[in-house]
Amino acid sequence: FYPQSRRAVSETTAKDIRAVLPDHVLCVGVFVNAARTGIAALVESLELDAIQFHGDEDATALEGWSVQTIQAVRVQQDESLLDLSEHLRPAELAELVALSQADYVLLDTYRPGRYGGTGKTFAWEKAGTLPIPFLERTILAGGLTPENVAEAVRTVKPWAIDVASGVESAPGRKDVEKLHAFIHNAKTAG
Repeated sequence: FYPQSRRAVSETTAKDIRAVLPDHVLCVGVFVNAARTGIAALVESLELDAIQFHGDEDATALEGWSVQTIQAVRVQQDESLLDLSEHLRPAELAELVALSQADYVLLDTYRPGRYGGTGKTFAWEKAGTLPIPFLERTILAGGLTPENVAEAVRTVKPWAIDVASGVESAPGRKDVEKLHAFIHNAKTAG
């Protein structure tokens, strides 16, 4: 729901998509610096399962939702992920493990002036050094393709992976063969 994204959809299109999703597929709305009232309206009308905050939202934007939340963190090439502690708070799961205000953290590649969708990777080994309880709540994104997803999964061992441009035949158009190869390679990465 970020108007500047080439993958932005209207509420009407989102309702059409939502109507055909099987029950086991989570419906996630992606927002960039959006007003809380607008997000809340879409959560209700689309029956979203989760909200992905992909902008510059602060911790208060993540509080008080009735659905799961995902906080995107854009990783710069020269940034240590252990320096991300300023974005994170201690959680009851483990005394020394920093977990986001969000239910999940999505690690994506930083690119000036862009909120995701860069098609670029970051040094995954940085994420692989994070504590296991953190990785159990991590979604890996950023430049994933059928060709590199297995290496990414083996290196990071995230809870989930996120892909868009890496399985497209054209901007916003998914390629079925690339998608099948991506899923196969991710599942067999063990």
